[in-house]
Amino acid sequence: MSNEEELRRLVTSAQAGDGVALDRLLVRLRPVVMRRCSRFLPHHADAEEAAQDALLSISTHLDTYRGRGSFLGWVTVIASNAARATYRSMRRRAEESHAVVPEGTDPRTTSVIAGTRLDLMESLAALEARHPALVESFVLRDLGGLTYQQIAEITQAPLGTVKDRIHQARRFMRDRLAGGR
Repeated sequence: MSNEEELRRLVTSAQAGDGVALDRLLVRLRPVVMRRCSRFLPHHADAEEAAQDALLSISTHLDTYRGRGSFLGWVTVIASNAARATYRSMRRRAEESHAVVPEGTDPRTTSVIAGTRLDLMESLAALEARHPALVESFVLRDLGGLTYQQIAEITQAPLGTVKDRIHQARRFMRDRLAGGR
C-alpha cells in the first residue's frame, strides 16, 4: 500500500469516527505540519506552537475535507494559516508589551535565516492587509510548493486566476523585500 493510499484510508476511517485512525493520521501529519510551520517561523518553539494549533484544527475540521483537491494540500493550507496566525499573535504581544530590541546585538550570533524569515512574515502581513485575495495562492505556491493545478483545486479558482494572483503577489513581495514599502 502506497503512502498516499494509506493516508487516504486513515482519513476515511478518521472521518467515520475511528479514534485510533485519527491518532495515527495526526502522527503521520506532524512532521509535514512542523516543516511547513518552520518555513514561516524562525524559532523552533514558535513553529511548534503553530504546528500544535494546525494539528488541532485538522482534527476538529477533518469532517469538512471532502476529497476535493489533495489532502496534503488541504493540510498545507491549515498549517500555513496556523503559522501566520501564530506570527500575528507574537507580533501583537510584542507591540502590546512595547518590546525593545536590545542594543548591541552581535551580528555574528544573529541568524540571517531568522532575519529573512521575519522580513518575509512582515511582507506577508503587508500583502494580506493590502491584497488579501492574493495571499493564499502565493503561500501555497511559493512557500508550500504546490502546483498551480493543486492550488486551483484547493482555492476553487480558475487556473488563470491562480497564476495571476501568484504573479501579482510575487511582484508585491519582491518590491517589499527590496525595501519598497
